[in-house]
This record gives sequence, C-alpha cells and structure tokens, in this order.
Amino acid sequence: MPQVSKKTLNVGGRLVDLSIPKVMGILNLTPDSFYHGSRIASVDQLIDIAGSMWEQGASFIDIGGYSTRPGAIDISVSEELDRLMPVVEPLNKFLPEIIISVDTFRSEVAKLVVAKGAHIVNDVSGGTLDPHMLREVLALKVPYVLMHMRGTPQTMQQLTGYGNVVEDVIRDLLPTIRRLEADGLADIIVDPGFGFAKTQAQNFELLRHLDAFQALNLPILVGVSRKAMVWRTLGCAPQDALNGTTALHMLAIERGASILRVHDVRPAVEVIKLWSETHTLQ
Repeated sequence: MPQVSKKTLNVGGRLVDLSIPKVMGILNLTPDSFYHGSRIASVDQLIDIAGSMWEQGASFIDIGGYSTRPGAIDISVSEELDRLMPVVEPLNKFLPEIIISVDTFRSEVAKLVVAKGAHIVNDVSGGTLDPHMLREVLALKVPYVLMHMRGTPQTMQQLTGYGNVVEDVIRDLLPTIRRLEADGLADIIVDPGFGFAKTQAQNFELLRHLDAFQALNLPILVGVSRKAMVWRTLGCAPQDALNGTTALHMLAIERGASILRVHDVRPAVEVIKLWSETHTLQ
C-alpha cells in the first residue's frame, strides 16, 4: 500500500498522527456554495454542524467565506472577514479539540482569522493570488495547505492546458514547496486541486496517479467531495453524489491521501475505518 511520507502534523503544539488518514469537514459561510448542504446561515447553526462533524470523527473543520467554485463572484476582503471572524471564537469555545482550517487565498484574511484562533491556512491558490501570502504563512508559523490552481476562480477553467497533468502539477508546486521549506515552514500539506483548472479527464488522471505525489514527502489532502467530476460522470446532481464520492475516497486513501476534505463526515470516517481494518489484517 502507499506509504504516508510525513506521518505527523504539528498544529499549535498538538501532534496529529497521519499514519491513519484524517477527515476535514467543510463549513461554507458563503451563500453560493455549489453544494447547498454545506452552506451555513448562522453561528448557532455552524456550532451545531461542527459539533456533529466532531462527534462523527472529523479531526479538522475547514471554514470558508469566499466561494471558489468555477465562475464564483469576487467579494471584498471586508465581506470575507465579516463572514469568518464571528465564528472562530465560538468554535474554539464550544469545540476546543477541533482543529480549525481557514479556507482563504488572502494574506490579510489569514492573518486576522489565525489571530482569532484558526490553526491552519488552506490556500486554494497556492500563494499565486496574493504576493504576501507565503510570507504571512511563514510569519504565522501554522500548517499550510498548498493547493494547485491556475488563474482565478473566474478564469481557471480556461487554463487547463497541460503536457502531462500529473508531472505538470508537481512541477508547478515544487518551487513554492522548496521556498517554504528553505524558510523553515515545517508543516506543508499538498492538495492537487481537483476541479481547479482541470478538465474531467485530468481530474481522474490525477486521482489515478495520486501516489506520484508521495515523491514530495508531504501529506496529501484530497478534495473531491460531491464535485463535478463525480456528479457529471454519474449523470446526477451534487446532492445525489455521496455514493460516488465515497467510492473515490477509498481510491484516494489507497493511493496515499492523508486528509479527506468532505461535506459528509460519517461516510468518510467509515471508509477510513474499513480501509484501516483491511490493511491491519495484512
């Protein structure tokens, strides 16, 4: 079976064991998230859902205030902060064990939300949309999810020209990884960016060869939950794509994924438990 390259993650002094994959639950504070089931309307609702995710086995909660679906509307920094800032302290108060990831590509947002109590920065742009992001993450000294994307959420689907998508994505990520490691960032998580500047065929090619990313010697995060690569392939809607998502989650961890970013925590935890049992018996 694929070996997890880096088996621990230091989150504010807490050591997270990644030898068994972990689950990151998605909480979108945006009114236009592509999957309506992940949209949150109030702080109370967010605490309730986050609590349920924790009880079901999520190790991380990923909060986002900017929709990055293809063609999403751009919003201001202040509007993004207005969505994120009120929820971090309540999450830490009522769920102190949960690790909070902030889904943003803006350094100012990352700085302020981490100051409020978030633990991880999850940057869909991999540092390409804000020239200050990498410097800010180094200053914050928090784990950083480095995702691959080209262009912006508004233009990315016109930027899918690759020679070999697996090799090109790794080649695109390497300079940033080397820079961050050289400057002392100990905890980098790599996300190949399923659905971001990728065609359907390219998404499946990345998943087919996910184990190639093990060469980076970093944990791999996979985010395929209810995405178009699932529901378009199956000819259904996002709300009917859980079964397909679950199938791809098993393939992802078989190929070395360390973290599954998901809308539905319990099914993902069950996949990991069954995978773990089959590998324990070997």
